[in-house]
Amino acid sequence: MGGVPSWASKDPKKGLSKEDEDDDDEDDNEDNLLSKTGNLLAKSTYLPKGILQIKKCLNANSERCTKLPLSTVQFHPFSQVLMTASHDCSISLFQVDGKLNPKIQSIYINKYPIFKAQFSADGEQVIATGMWQSIYYVYDMMVGKIIPVTRILGLKERYLRSFDVSPDGSYLLFIGTSGYLHMLSAKTRELIGSMKMNAVSTQAVFSPDSSKIFSTSADGDVYVWDVGTRRCLNRFADDGSLFGSSLAVSKDGRYLSCGSKSGVVNVYNYEDCVQKSAPKPVKSIMNLVTKASSQVFSPNTEILAIASKKVNDAVKLVHIPSFTVFSNFPVQSRGRTIHQAQSMDFSPRSGFFSIANNKGEALLYRLKHYSDF
Repeated sequence: MGGVPSWASKDPKKGLSKEDEDDDDEDDNEDNLLSKTGNLLAKSTYLPKGILQIKKCLNANSERCTKLPLSTVQFHPFSQVLMTASHDCSISLFQVDGKLNPKIQSIYINKYPIFKAQFSADGEQVIATGMWQSIYYVYDMMVGKIIPVTRILGLKERYLRSFDVSPDGSYLLFIGTSGYLHMLSAKTRELIGSMKMNAVSTQAVFSPDSSKIFSTSADGDVYVWDVGTRRCLNRFADDGSLFGSSLAVSKDGRYLSCGSKSGVVNVYNYEDCVQKSAPKPVKSIMNLVTKASSQVFSPNTEILAIASKKVNDAVKLVHIPSFTVFSNFPVQSRGRTIHQAQSMDFSPRSGFFSIANNKGEALLYRLKHYSDF
């Protein structure tokens, strides 16, 4: 697919332009995909509520824009790299510096508009599902190989779309039809087993320790599953929800956030969701008025980003633990519209925030409170 990318070369300066070499002299590890993100300055103090120090940067994918919607934006778990996936059948990697954001590599999967893409837990692969296909693809970045997974014994689904990767890298979880959830081995890509909900399953995520699965349904119920036995540990009605639309779990295991079709986002204490039959939200966030389609916690659990892809500018950043919305985001002014948000993510230490929209843009913001990437 165009030769060995510069970040995979044994010679870190092979194939770099003069401008890239200058950048490389400043940080020899930036072009290595697996280099760890480092502490740039002193450790940040706790984030204050009210006004967020935020700066709009050059779009992360400015070197490889698309005319079709982006379906996914995600930061690499360890490096200063961002991945985008699009309905134009492409997956692209960018080195994020907030200034130039040079493209590292793009791949194209023929006749495969991408519904979702996600890094593997070790950051060496990208898993991708299509809009209307029953197969999924694995892109091995270390060898530059695209692997189609075409036959999964025992799995009878017409489409494979929404999925999640367990944080420990052991499992893939696919949302099926008729309330089914299918768990696969990430290594062998074989079906381990399936779980059944009483209504159409809409979203499912792993717990931070990979021991549990949280899923929500079209009737507003939330299910808690044990990964080892695939048994339902708990089931409760999301407070006031008639249709569950999105889920997010904080990386520190403190909160579970449940979004609904009405736009209400309820935030619960994690342990209450596991143990109580009728947990009450710590906070109900009502700043969205259309379907809450995506959510993501910042890695340090100081911000919860919520969004609806139904309308423009429907993105809110919520301060934790006050659960108040930052009043200065998004900026309401001409030329700064956030078109319909399809996907969102924070960089590994919360220094950057990105939004993928329906215009093919990966909007990039620098959160100036944080000194780390």
